Amino acid sequence: MEDAINPELNYKATQEKTGYVRRCDATRQIYADLGFKCGLEIHQQLLTQKKLFCRCPAGIYQEKDEFDAEVIRHMRPTLSELGEYDGTALMEFKTRKNIIYRIADETACTYDIDDTPPFPINRDALDIAIEVALLLKTNIVGELHITRKQYLDGSIPTGFQRTAIVGIEGEIPLSKKKVRIRQITIEEDACRETSDEGHWRIYTTDRLGMPLIEPVTYPDMVTPDEAEEAGQYLRYLARSTGKMRTGIGAGRQDVNVSITGGERVEIKGVAHISWIPELTHNEAFRQKALLLIRDELIKRGASPDTWKLSSAILKPGMLRINSGVLAAVWRRGGQLLAVNLPHFKGLLSHFTQPGQTFADEISGRLKVIACLEKPNMIHSEQYHPDDDNNVNNEINWDEIRRMLAAGQDDAQLIFWGPDDDIKTALETIEERGQIALMGIPNETRKSLSDGTTIFERVLPGPDRMYPDTDSAPLSIADEKIEEIRARLPLAVSDRINQLRDWKIPEDTYSYLLRHNLVWIVEKIVTDFGFDPKLVGTLFGHTLRHVETRIKAAREFKYYTMYGLFKFIHQRGLEPTIAKAMIPELYAHPQMVFDSVLTAISYKKRSVDDIKSQLPELENKFAEIGKSDKARAKIDWIMGYLRPLALGNMPLKELRREVEGGK
Repeated sequence: MEDAINPELNYKATQEKTGYVRRCDATRQIYADLGFKCGLEIHQQLLTQKKLFCRCPAGIYQEKDEFDAEVIRHMRPTLSELGEYDGTALMEFKTRKNIIYRIADETACTYDIDDTPPFPINRDALDIAIEVALLLKTNIVGELHITRKQYLDGSIPTGFQRTAIVGIEGEIPLSKKKVRIRQITIEEDACRETSDEGHWRIYTTDRLGMPLIEPVTYPDMVTPDEAEEAGQYLRYLARSTGKMRTGIGAGRQDVNVSITGGERVEIKGVAHISWIPELTHNEAFRQKALLLIRDELIKRGASPDTWKLSSAILKPGMLRINSGVLAAVWRRGGQLLAVNLPHFKGLLSHFTQPGQTFADEISGRLKVIACLEKPNMIHSEQYHPDDDNNVNNEINWDEIRRMLAAGQDDAQLIFWGPDDDIKTALETIEERGQIALMGIPNETRKSLSDGTTIFERVLPGPDRMYPDTDSAPLSIADEKIEEIRARLPLAVSDRINQLRDWKIPEDTYSYLLRHNLVWIVEKIVTDFGFDPKLVGTLFGHTLRHVETRIKAAREFKYYTMYGLFKFIHQRGLEPTIAKAMIPELYAHPQMVFDSVLTAISYKKRSVDDIKSQLPELENKFAEIGKSDKARAKIDWIMGYLRPLALGNMPLKELRREVEGGK
């Protein structure tokens, strides 16, 4: 019997060899040693009434079971002008997916399903894109050229996305450096995926064609925290226009990561910018692990030109296994195959990401390319045995090795699936083994909320882009650019400095910038003369807290806050009363302000009336107070008078009065 691999010990040992540390323990030097580089592609939907290349309404969403028609398509790759196929297109073609589009009449038209040419580009959307391009300090193109970008995953019925570069070569400031902007494009959004199982993928077309902008940075970020800071800045910049759509799916991030000796890997569709640090940290160490695996394979004498797997079909009863999982495969008419991976002993359980090993790299590709739903394989170094059936524990791997004539340094796996998918699965396993000998594959990976990623597709190449013959070039007049430049909002960096000058607490900045509220704070301060620190804190602390614990009867409009402070100013109320009014107003946005005062039991009182109650309260505390500390007396009196003073006199002034009477 060969020396057995202890998967758990091997995982821990290879994790240590990779140098993996938790992100909270990582230093800037660790990332420098890795050669960490990161770039961002930020997708943001524009707040327009119509879609980009048709006149369907934008921003109306359908439930996945609410549709008027279904269309089925099969995607096929086409040759580029150079007579070459894009790698992603070939991979998607291998999957033999049946693509179903569920269409609602209200949100789609014949353009969306590729039955008519595009309409002229939405000029409102283009103006917004130019505005953001100017904020990014890019050079605006003199002529807009619409191109096609192949999408063979089925997310766009045409098989391509129409996109155009609006500006090139800009920059944004971070706290300690500047990040260069490669370009900003305007493009149409893709469909929403609602299901992807086996060979069937289902989309709804309500989001299809909605206008997007996509600023793309150079790989200037050298730590995960810089990547997050750049992502936040780009989001704040876009939101500062007041012309961005918000909500789930309205903004998505693609993050490109590489390390020294590796290749660019794209983490696709990151839902939250706060995920970026953990994702990029783990991706950097995943790439380091893959380089170590490559080096070990080469050390063992493996070569990508000659490396090949061997396999054998497993028949019922062959292994004397009574397993529900394997029996179900045979019952459905599927196949089980045992596969030998030369020189891979100890590498299937090699650490790649927290909780993942190299075997997950293979399993992920089997799911995506061969359409074998997980669980789709077991292997001789199983780190997490199947808890339901313990299939791995029932298999005599020595018997499998003899069957495959395996060598001392080989590893084995068993996978299963329908007959039609077996050939593709074998090709996929062999291809991933060969890629392991070259290091890090160019690929797109899907982000998970735990900070890890899974395989999504092969990284597209330059051949996926070609001119759109249905759309003529469009000149962008200098007069239009200057007209937009004249109404640009204040730069995000200037807004941050403004908040600092106002002495507004820093923990409010993200909320205020994310929701584009600084200009409302500024208008309230300018028009009514209220203290900016007080107003900003009421937005960034009180309103933010209320949003997390109260469900509004209808959508709350942030500009309602301007009306609230206008009302307070006109009534001559002390502005701190807003703290009591905001929860009621948020819960019932339609309520008039006088009714809000009634709801919080506000009563008009003079300052003298409030002060006149001090002697009686002091005497009362002398009778019932259980502490002889002055602080206890002040706090007790303030607790009684605060509701009376709210809106009638500044609380700081009240406290001075109370302290003066101690």
